[in-house]
Amino acid sequence: MQQSPGGRGPQQPSARSVLLTEVAQATQRLADAGVPSPRFDAEELAGFVHGVKRGELHRVADADFDARYWEAVARREAREPLQHITGRAFFRYLELQVGRGVFVPRPETESVVGWAIDAVRAMDVAEPVVVDLCTGSGAIALALAQEVPRSRVHAVELDEDALYWARRNTEGSRVRLHHGDALTALPELDGQVDLVISNPPYIPLTEWEYVAPEARDHDPQLALFSGEDGLDLIRGLERTAHRLLRPGGLVVVEHADTQGGQVPWIFAEDRGWADAADHPDLNNRPRFATARREVP
Repeated sequence: MQQSPGGRGPQQPSARSVLLTEVAQATQRLADAGVPSPRFDAEELAGFVHGVKRGELHRVADADFDARYWEAVARREAREPLQHITGRAFFRYLELQVGRGVFVPRPETESVVGWAIDAVRAMDVAEPVVVDLCTGSGAIALALAQEVPRSRVHAVELDEDALYWARRNTEGSRVRLHHGDALTALPELDGQVDLVISNPPYIPLTEWEYVAPEARDHDPQLALFSGEDGLDLIRGLERTAHRLLRPGGLVVVEHADTQGGQVPWIFAEDRGWADAADHPDLNNRPRFATARREVP
């Protein structure tokens, strides 16, 4: 027992709230299940169930503890994505609605979009035209529309389930959503686009067993895998981007860190490209490739 300041006798240790005690137990359970960020997820689920922010968990009265918290923890323990349980995903300055049938946007994609936003802002174009291929939840398209206010952003998605979530997220925004194949999309914009961006499927089929359960068992397969080396769709997108872009326009494509050095070769000079290069993510791993459509 501690002595209180000023010699006023022994000081009782402060009691920990019921919720914070449960969060500590949940953190251990999630860690034992192999969840990569157990403390964060335990707190995020607690805040979601109790309707408060993570930093306000201590304000939840013991009498208000909701036993449904443990239902949410059990789902996460089974490696269901956190975002599917809460129904929301955060991306740059956006809060998106997500669920079964749509790829959950990842933090590493934020650096890809950051590069694209800087590139579009640097263009001497009054109303730049941007196309997001394989938009999924619409995260990339919405971030560009929000952070480059004068841009005209088009988003393309083939899968019906993903399109449902993209419609919910882009409703009321300036993003124009198109249901279609990324390889044949938007012929009416041929030669008029300033920037094409995509986070396509890029996982090799041979890597299936090594993919995290959250992605392998819950993200749509169409958004994950693309041929034996993972580059099949990117090869097709190279032709789409070349068709859509104006001379001098830019393409930005995310890829796996293990594919660094391979993707820039797809955007070769003899196919009408210049300045093809790889760029690192925040962990300094090669994460996305860019190229410029050659000016005749």
